[in-house]
Amino acid sequence: MRVLVTGGAGYIGSVTSRMLALEGHQVLVVDDLSKGHRQAVEGLDLEVLNIEDEEAVTSACVRFEPEACVHFAARSLVGESVAEPLKYFKSNVAGSTNLLRGLRESGCGRLVFSSTAAVYGVPEETPIAESAPSGPVNPYGLTKLMVEWMLEELALRGAMASVSLRYFNAAGADVDAGLGEDHSPETHLIPRVIAAALGREPYASIYGTDYPTPDGTCVRDYIDVSDLARAHLFALDHLGRGGDSGAFNLGNGKGFSVRQVIDTVMEVSGREFRVVEEARREGDPPVLVASSERIRTVLGWEPSRPTLRDIVETAWLWHESHPGGYED
Repeated sequence: MRVLVTGGAGYIGSVTSRMLALEGHQVLVVDDLSKGHRQAVEGLDLEVLNIEDEEAVTSACVRFEPEACVHFAARSLVGESVAEPLKYFKSNVAGSTNLLRGLRESGCGRLVFSSTAAVYGVPEETPIAESAPSGPVNPYGLTKLMVEWMLEELALRGAMASVSLRYFNAAGADVDAGLGEDHSPETHLIPRVIAAALGREPYASIYGTDYPTPDGTCVRDYIDVSDLARAHLFALDHLGRGGDSGAFNLGNGKGFSVRQVIDTVMEVSGREFRVVEEARREGDPPVLVASSERIRTVLGWEPSRPTLRDIVETAWLWHESHPGGYED
């Protein structure tokens, strides 16, 4: 199958692109390389463009004639979205509209969308099911929800079949493929704690120790990036079999606290490092854990690395061998 992967040189996109190629699919990666890395897609076809450029993205779609698309390309920093919301509407909403026009013009009718748990905002209860009310609390989450709404409308009219995968916390690395997490700035907990273990950061921070959780620190749902990537292949297969369009949570279904992450990094790395307890950050919910029952039942997906140690081990191996990211 011919698959167009937008944002395919990024963290999750590169692992998914590589997995698709290994499964025998013909892959075209589209990425502007503002956050992605050329090294992550070596050996794959890459077209450097920004989906905000309607003419460029339409031209790429028409030339490649994809049978399906996996759409990762987006801005994804919550704080930046609050400070510069119009930038997020332009990239995430208008850019996705450009892509959808290009796909329709090329005759492509299937898409898997990289959505987010941020569409739920602050949940009323956990684990969070897909039936939970949406209520984004920042422009990033709102723009992702708006794209989901567009896809729902297209599906209702038979114009585009789609699956939206609502990610929780992607982590880990595809060690065999040499692919890992390299962001600048890095905002995710596990690589930041690993940076402290490697001596690249002076300490690891815990923001808030008085939450109503077993150890007082925030609890989050972490999913290994290879498991996450594999879910996109399951979603493509689902659509290829004529499965219904819809949204699926993509999480482990288990929660791990900030303190558990720090303890696990110390255990896996065999290194001690300084830990600083700081004040809570505004807007951090105590617990965010997915109900993954729907994706398990409908798509048949199961995580192969469900434990926190499994996930941290792959992340540690990659960062230890790439202490400066892809440039090393």
